[in-house]
Amino acid sequence: MPRTPLDITLPDLTGRLALVTGASDGMGVVIARRLAAAGAELLLPVRNRAKGEVAAATIAAAVPSATVTLHDLDLSSLDSVRALAATLVAEGRPIHLLINNAGVMTPPERQTTVDGFELQWGSNHLGHVALVAHLLPLLREGRARVTSQVSVAARSGSINWDDLNWEESYDGMRAYAQSKIAFGLFGLELNRQSRERGWGITSNLSHPGVAPTSLLAARPELGRAKRARGRGLIGLLSRLGVAGTVESAALPALMAATSEGADGTFFGPQGAGNVGGAPGEQKLYAPLDNPDEGRRVWNVSQQLTGAVFAAA
Repeated sequence: MPRTPLDITLPDLTGRLALVTGASDGMGVVIARRLAAAGAELLLPVRNRAKGEVAAATIAAAVPSATVTLHDLDLSSLDSVRALAATLVAEGRPIHLLINNAGVMTPPERQTTVDGFELQWGSNHLGHVALVAHLLPLLREGRARVTSQVSVAARSGSINWDDLNWEESYDGMRAYAQSKIAFGLFGLELNRQSRERGWGITSNLSHPGVAPTSLLAARPELGRAKRARGRGLIGLLSRLGVAGTVESAALPALMAATSEGADGTFFGPQGAGNVGGAPGEQKLYAPLDNPDEGRRVWNVSQQLTGAVFAAA
């Protein structure tokens, strides 16, 4: 018997401007489409313009009233991040929702960004930190809700402070976990900093559980000619209802971005092991529940990116 699809009801987002990274395929397209259906205007920064055009057409087909604007963004390039932010700041439109969803996962061999950072650390974490810092005036003006997408990989592991770029002994999964732990710590510290400095920004975390998304698909540009080991099992578990679907995996981020009263809250699937099921609040993973580490990540990330959060 087919299972009943999981869903949530979004509030009316008419008049809200939403920026979603990683919305050129998979779960990101679902997040963007759902926001558009609730009335939000979309800004979709994409690395691959052709895929972005397809995503925009998909959203428009599902939501004929959608307003979608594509921008170029490569999170593995701090110059690209600065360029996008400069364009948006010059336009001067307040941003009300920012969902930092883009990510790369487990290149089999160590790769670096154009700035010399290990690819996952540089793209999943540092690129997004720089984006938030550069967009801070627009986020403050929009009293934005910022959602940082982490991962079940953040439930264990740690930050490799002695070798943040994994130059000595690269381990793809450990480096991926580090990027997501750091990004989660940053998201929580952003919420604390906003309260202390009166920015008016609310920052929450989400994770999608486990679902057959494109993260583990064949990615020749990452040195992965075939889909990653385990991708087939994830597809089977999804069909059996243990793991999530691409549609259900989008729900925690949507809940984090729109739930009234959420304030430094962590959202994820509520099924066994938090790999699938209906979305809801959940306890912070132990590596994320450390404000001291959060402040350290906050400071080091600004030093590495040169993207500084103004004191005012």
